[in-house]
Amino acid sequence: MDVKVSPAKSGTHYGVLFGVIMILEFVIMYVIGMKSLVNTSAGTIVNIANYLVLPLLFIYLGCNNYKKNINNGFISFSECLKTGVSITVIAGLTYAVFSVIFNFIFPDFINEMLDITKEQMLTQNPNMTAKELEMGLGMVKKFMNPLIVFPVTLVMYSLIGLIYSLIIGAIVKNDKP
Repeated sequence: MDVKVSPAKSGTHYGVLFGVIMILEFVIMYVIGMKSLVNTSAGTIVNIANYLVLPLLFIYLGCNNYKKNINNGFISFSECLKTGVSITVIAGLTYAVFSVIFNFIFPDFINEMLDITKEQMLTQNPNMTAKELEMGLGMVKKFMNPLIVFPVTLVMYSLIGLIYSLIIGAIVKNDKP
């Protein structure tokens, strides 16, 4: 009897690996020092990797793995969507859980990021009033709340996964005749 493996289940380890890579990037940046990486090419490279290169790579690898190793060389467009979205949701979930735990372990991190943001805001607009600065920092602080970070990260990576899965699905699909 043939056991059919779900496309979403087949991408689980790619999603975990993607999430762990994002966590390692964050930890390395934190250890090196966030202040030294703000507005540098290193910060830009990490953002490009996390939002463009890594999702595309892992979705492609996950779809290709399902196609070649699990489904005898066939993958439908919907199976590509399931695989890709599951990979990015698992990666986003892994990273979001880490982020919430990290902020509980290191509560000073939020204050460090607020200081960096304040410096950037004043550098970009030196004529900013104290009220405008306080309002801007208040918005930043709201978005650093774990109750906001968690769902926003999941939704963001879900949308990224959906868009990239549509692209990759159109490329790698091979329907059964």
